[in-house]
Amino acid sequence: MKDNIPKMTSLKIDRLDASSPSFSEDIAGLRKKLSPDGTVVSERGKQLTIQVFGESLSPQMVVDRICNDVKQRGTTAVLQYAQALDNPNSSADNLRVPLSMLQESHAKASSEFLDTIRQIRANIAGFQKAILHQNLVTHPSSGVTLEQRYTPLNRVGICVPGGAAAYPSTVLMTAVPAQCAGVNEIAIVAPPTALGAYNADMLAVCYELGILEVYAVGGAQAVAALAYGIDEIRPVDKIVGPGNLFVALAKRFVYGEVDIDSIAGPSEVVVIADSTTNPEYAASDMLAQAEHSPGASILVSWDAAMVDLIEEAIVQQLGRLERSELTLASLGQFGAMILCRDEDQACEVTSLIAPEHLQIAIDNPRRLLPKIRNSGATFLGHFSPVALGDYAAGPSHVLPTGGTARWASGLSSNHFIRSSSIIEFDQSALAAIAPHVARLADKEGLTAHKQSVLLRT
Repeated sequence: MKDNIPKMTSLKIDRLDASSPSFSEDIAGLRKKLSPDGTVVSERGKQLTIQVFGESLSPQMVVDRICNDVKQRGTTAVLQYAQALDNPNSSADNLRVPLSMLQESHAKASSEFLDTIRQIRANIAGFQKAILHQNLVTHPSSGVTLEQRYTPLNRVGICVPGGAAAYPSTVLMTAVPAQCAGVNEIAIVAPPTALGAYNADMLAVCYELGILEVYAVGGAQAVAALAYGIDEIRPVDKIVGPGNLFVALAKRFVYGEVDIDSIAGPSEVVVIADSTTNPEYAASDMLAQAEHSPGASILVSWDAAMVDLIEEAIVQQLGRLERSELTLASLGQFGAMILCRDEDQACEVTSLIAPEHLQIAIDNPRRLLPKIRNSGATFLGHFSPVALGDYAAGPSHVLPTGGTARWASGLSSNHFIRSSSIIEFDQSALAAIAPHVARLADKEGLTAHKQSVLLRT
């Protein structure tokens, strides 16, 4: 446990005030900082780029080279990058995690851990099945049958991170929605590390869910392998799951060859606070996002006294965290405390930020819902921390980041199905609508379209 940070000045977090003449520009600057621009890379990442490619390249250039190389050279390229970037012992023989390792991980898992996994799986499945689109048949007029049919994807690839921490929760939050949709095959890829593909907890979850296809490969090379296929990994229809910048850019690169869930950036939360907010709770929720490092933690309030109380609580709680130094750095880089003139402006600012997670940490939080248009997932009241959504509630924790919540949705069972329409007319119904088809076809000069209808009437 880290020592408590002794002074308030140790916490360097942006303060934005609506009374400032530059408030609009300040909000725009914060919004830009949270947008994924594909340029922020750690010093280690920069050094690895030079080591592997012999020159300094932008992240996008690195991803372009890796994906094109995997497309051309398959397994050889995948292993080359796996050895250089993650694990020098990677080989074709150990690319797929053996069934025995999954079985052993599951057998050694504690009964309490497996009970937790089963309960969370039930929570996720209950919600995901409830929202799953169902086939629809309508008869809008005599002789006309219109259907909307939903068919599950056959094969899906899931990226599970394994760099700074292990994420068995990601398996649950991606694989269970896919299973609820009826996906036949699920392939997991994770870095060949102790926190990735060789993590016992993650493997135990895979085995519990019946997922036996796990590959020890991460990064852009894993995304390319899933998209294009290599000798050891058959190509998939869709790639989902979080990852670092290189994974996000690789998913964008292969989109069109396969579907993807999103191009994710740092995790985000906006906490809305007023005089009824518990400052200890609000501080803990901001710290929970910041410890992702990077993670954006933003407080929005119209109560200046509460903003000060929450900042004090953050400082006090920081010293009790395992990742306090990383969390503090993340607050300094991506954190902000925004003081608005009233709750209406607070809702406007929140909608503009369009956060991944929104926590309305006030009494009667539902009154603000109609005023806030954009958020990936919203948590209401004092007893609904974001961690519930991260781990156990039921909706997936794979959510839109970087302001994309203004148009994108969080991952759900409905993202693992495709829809198709079925149209059936009898002769009399065709005759009734034929003049309208013919008239519009004439306008467009498509006489074959017109003739295909009139021949039948």
